[in-house]
This record gives sequence, C-alpha cells and structure tokens, in this order.
Amino acid sequence: MHLFRHPSVAAPKDLVSSVLRSPDMLFQFSTAEWDMLVRQARSAGLLARIHNVLTQHKMVEVIPAEARWHFESAVTLAIKQQLAVRWEVEQIRAALGGLDCPLVVLKGAAYVTAQLPAARGRLFNDIDILVPRNLLNQAEAALMLAGWHTTGLSPYDERYYRRWMHEIPPMQHLHRASVIDVHHAILPDTARYFPDPQKLLNRIVPAGDDMPGVYVFSAEDRILHSATHLFHDGELPHGLRDLTDLDLLLRHEAGTPLFWPRLVARAEELQLGRSLYYALRYTQYFLDTPIPPTVWHDLRSVTPNAVLLSIMDSIFTRVLAPAHASCDDAFSSIARQAAYVRAHWLRMPAHLLIPHLIHKAFISPYLDDSTPKPA
Repeated sequence: MHLFRHPSVAAPKDLVSSVLRSPDMLFQFSTAEWDMLVRQARSAGLLARIHNVLTQHKMVEVIPAEARWHFESAVTLAIKQQLAVRWEVEQIRAALGGLDCPLVVLKGAAYVTAQLPAARGRLFNDIDILVPRNLLNQAEAALMLAGWHTTGLSPYDERYYRRWMHEIPPMQHLHRASVIDVHHAILPDTARYFPDPQKLLNRIVPAGDDMPGVYVFSAEDRILHSATHLFHDGELPHGLRDLTDLDLLLRHEAGTPLFWPRLVARAEELQLGRSLYYALRYTQYFLDTPIPPTVWHDLRSVTPNAVLLSIMDSIFTRVLAPAHASCDDAFSSIARQAAYVRAHWLRMPAHLLIPHLIHKAFISPYLDDSTPKPA
C-alpha cells in the first residue's frame, strides 16, 4: 500500500493548506499572495487557526501590517465564541438536568469543553449534543421550556428530519440566537453503515473538572465521529476546517501507546473503517498528517479499489479545498454535485433517495424555506 502524498502540482492555488503544511513559505509571500491567503482562509473559517499556527512557530511578526487585523479580528471572534460555547453548554446542562442521562457534547463544543488543541482558533455555527433516542422527546420539551425552538423549516424538511435523520430539526434560542443540534445517533437509521449509539455512549468520558456533568466521546470516537461527519456530509463549505480538526485530533493522540491499533479496531467495530481511511488519506494529502505505515496495512480490508479511489480523489481534492473561486477548476462544480449525491446515497436507499433528490432539486427551490440548515 503506497502512501498518498500531495504531488507538487496538486491544488497549486490552495494557499491555506500550503501554509498550514509549511508556514515558512510565508516569508516569501508577495502582497497579492497575502491578500489571496486572507480571502481563502476567511472562506474556509481558518484565519484564527492560521494565526494560532504562526503563534506556535513564533512567526506572527511575519504577517504584514495591512493583513494583521484580519487575523487578529478572527482570533478575537474565536475566543469570544469559545467563551460563549462554554456558557451555552452550561445552560443546556441546566435545561436538561431533569433527564436521566449525561450531557454529551459533540464536535467543536467537545473540543472546547475538553480543552483540546483542536479548539484553538475554531469557529462555530452551532452546538451539537447527543441524547438517547428514548429521551429525545423529553429533551426537546426541556429545551423548549428553556427558550430553544425549532427553526422555520418547510413542512417537507420538518418531516424529513423527524422521520429519517439522526437528529431533530435545529433549535434556536429565542433571545440569544444560539443554535443546538440534538442528535440521537451519528448517522441516520437508513444509512448504509449505522454505528450503534449505545456503543458510543458506553465509552464517554468527562469533559473536564471545570465542566461537571458534561461528557464527550472517547478519543477514538471523537476522531471517528469527525471523520464520519466530514465524509457523509454532502455540503462542505468548511470541509478544510473540519479536516484541520481531524489533523489536530490525530496529532494530539498519536503519541498515546497503542492509539493507532485501537483507532483501527474501533473503526471496524463501528462500521466506520472506510470513513477513517478517507480521513487519513486526505489529512495526509492536505496537511501532511503523519500516519504510520502499519495503519495503511491494517486498513487494507476497507481500502477502495483503484478505480473508486481515483474517483474519490478527483472529488475530495476539490471539495475539501477552501470554498473560494481561486481554488476552483473546471471540474469543481461537478465534484461538489458528486459529493452531495454520494452523501445522500450513503444516507438512504434508492427508493428514498430518488424522491428526496427530485424534491430538493425541483420543488424546494420554489418554496419559501428560510432554514439555516436544510436537509
């Protein structure tokens, strides 16, 4: 099994991942390249994360004065958002205090509450939590009493969420406008692969001493959930940001004894081996994430064949680049459409998928649907 490395000609316009791989290249940047880096990093939600990398390398002074305020503003926003996330998690914990289950926070909120390196420079759209399916109605009712209500979905999307999705419709606070995604699983029941939520809940760990009553997934499960979310989502405006999350999660755990064998074994147990394979392949491609050769050998049973791998590479090397016109080529639009269809194909069987895609393509655009997160 060969290691897939980014060739020198790959994505030459993607300055963000290039800088994250090799910050020293900034010493040679022209004014025009700095301008383009700021534009791409803003579209990818990675201005603050780049600033954090430069801080770690003691290179902040390399940022020219005319660009510095863009990075510093993003850092200020990231810090404020993280403080807000911690406060909102406390409000959610209080709201759900009557439920006979722990509060489990996911993805970005988990990185913040557990004080992981992946939280540094991370921006947020919402807070994700996991609730056992049998307590879903009680959790929704408790959150409504605390001020969160489902946002204005079309009747079709409301029905779609509640019947087929692994979460209820997003809930937004009436006064603070904070958004919660309440999950009962990490993939829909109809998905081709369905990790048992109870297996995930069986391995949750406390977020930290300063967040009593708040729990997060185990280290392996955090990585697998991030990979699953990224490679089962058809719309990836922040795909590179999520890929940097994975890179930081992997680097943070890589030195733990037996981490890699445990990660591969857990992926197999949860039916997420293929998602893990793609996560490792593209973190290495974009970010030079160090992956031991033995891991590729251990993942050989879920490695796609050469034809499929070539197709996936042509899709994901495009859709995971910053969502900016400067990173596009003639095939980027086709790649995004392919990623969208693939994600839905993995989520539901054909007899459900085809009517859904027809509805979203030909009916939904003509409806007044103001939802911030369509199905």
